[in-house]
Amino acid sequence: MTEKREHILIVEDDGDIFEALRIVLESKGFTVARARNTEETGRALAGEPPALIILDVILDTETEGFQIAYNLRTPGKAFYDHHEVPILMMTAIGQLRGMHFSPEKDGDYLPVDAYLEKPVAPSRLLAEVERLLAGR
Repeated sequence: MTEKREHILIVEDDGDIFEALRIVLESKGFTVARARNTEETGRALAGEPPALIILDVILDTETEGFQIAYNLRTPGKAFYDHHEVPILMMTAIGQLRGMHFSPEKDGDYLPVDAYLEKPVAPSRLLAEVERLLAGR
């Protein structure tokens, strides 16, 4: 039997991608919730607080994920009460738009703790999730 682990919020509008992530994470005992956009993220954050947020970039708009990250990390913004929650940005924006980011070089406008390009192997995803949760 797998022990119950931390709660993870996945902000992802693609149902197939969400389901794949959910299966991988729940197989390791994590509980998972989904938000599809900014509004649903706010509702999810008002419920069970997540230990980690996995955040896509392209949601209802091409940059909505960036705005959600900004709202989580900027004092006075809507989601700042959760500013200490690690954010793993996971997106295909590099493939789709030719944009490549990293928290190290783009930290001023990409306030996340880690960045992965989709598609991501389950082992790589789990390693990054474990690393971020261990660093809290």
